[in-house]
Amino acid sequence: MDEGELSPGTGSLDLSEGFGERLLGALLDRAHEMPPTLIAPLIAEEVARVGGRAVSVLLQDYAQEVLVPLPGRGLLVGEPAVIGDSPAGTAFLTRAPVEIPQADGVQVHLPLLDGSDEVGVIALTMDTVDDDDRRLLRRLAGLVADMLVTKHAYTDRFLQARRREPMSLAAEIQWSLLPPLSMSVPQVEVAGFLEPTYDIAGDSFDYALNDDILHAAVIDAMGHGLDAAAMATIAVGAYRHARRSGISLVEKYAFMDQAIAGQFGPDHFVTAQMMDLNVVTGHLQWVNAGHPAPLLIRNRRVARSLKSPTTLPVGFGGAPPQISEYTLQPGDRVLCYTDGLIEERDSNGEPFGEDRLIACVNRIERAEAGVHADGLWLSRTLKRERGGRTSDDTTMFLIEWRGGAAEPLAVVD
Repeated sequence: MDEGELSPGTGSLDLSEGFGERLLGALLDRAHEMPPTLIAPLIAEEVARVGGRAVSVLLQDYAQEVLVPLPGRGLLVGEPAVIGDSPAGTAFLTRAPVEIPQADGVQVHLPLLDGSDEVGVIALTMDTVDDDDRRLLRRLAGLVADMLVTKHAYTDRFLQARRREPMSLAAEIQWSLLPPLSMSVPQVEVAGFLEPTYDIAGDSFDYALNDDILHAAVIDAMGHGLDAAAMATIAVGAYRHARRSGISLVEKYAFMDQAIAGQFGPDHFVTAQMMDLNVVTGHLQWVNAGHPAPLLIRNRRVARSLKSPTTLPVGFGGAPPQISEYTLQPGDRVLCYTDGLIEERDSNGEPFGEDRLIACVNRIERAEAGVHADGLWLSRTLKRERGGRTSDDTTMFLIEWRGGAAEPLAVVD
């Protein structure tokens, strides 16, 4: 039967928790060996069983500007939805459902969250929406997000749908290296942004949350094109290998330095900034190998630059770096960025500079919007302030520390 079961004696759809468990369980069982091409009709069919219609799945494009429709049998394919300026874009940024009354029912937009990584949005229309509907649709959206992330590992279709411009080979390599662009857990949230989206080559970032420590790195390989992409690949690979070996920040620097020098020789280098943040205490440690100093943002304004002793970029055989330390306060943010952001020249030929960057950061006024939303606004604002020019690779990586403990999430009510 293609529709939900009828409640006894009512003639209406049974959307109770028991029915929801059976529906989601059946969907999970079917999805296990479902080829990617059948995910779209499977989603449309399951939405129809809960009384929904006109289903669209919208995925974040590479530039993080719009949500683009995923094509597939049973799905509606309309125009892209602007992130932050459309119902779907609002659901995406706020990670919360958005309901829009229509003449024929209610259009519901639900964020597709895999963990806290924002995959996109599912949009559908219901005749009416009550709390049972909301509970079931929220869980269905979560399962759809998990399916998309799992299937994306062995198909190109989802990646192709997200592209709005041709992509260079160097950018293809760089995007394949990246972790999820955002992550949010009760203690910490991160978001990263790369430009030029479809021609990035030497810039990258990486992070991992291992127990109570958030490990993060921002790197910038010299040059452009494939040579820079190759160096960035080795640098990120070396960083991950060192991180997973459990060694210190100083030892990570040395390992990356040897990897770049051994592979590319003395005339090539990669600047790097590596951080360890204790997400319980807020204790931050970092080493700087040729990067601009990160900015500390407190109460939505830049409080200071986290200046620190620097060492040579990796590949030059520099002295062991000095570890800098700072203890964050709950709500503090740390903004890391590569030099392409402040060295970009405006229409008068003047470098953009740190002062103008700080002025843009201080203009963020999106109360409670979250790190990803604020970072996206800042990225767009900076690009506009630079006259839309991005002649060099540019990376921003934003961390917010919230404090507290995550253990209560493990307790089932």
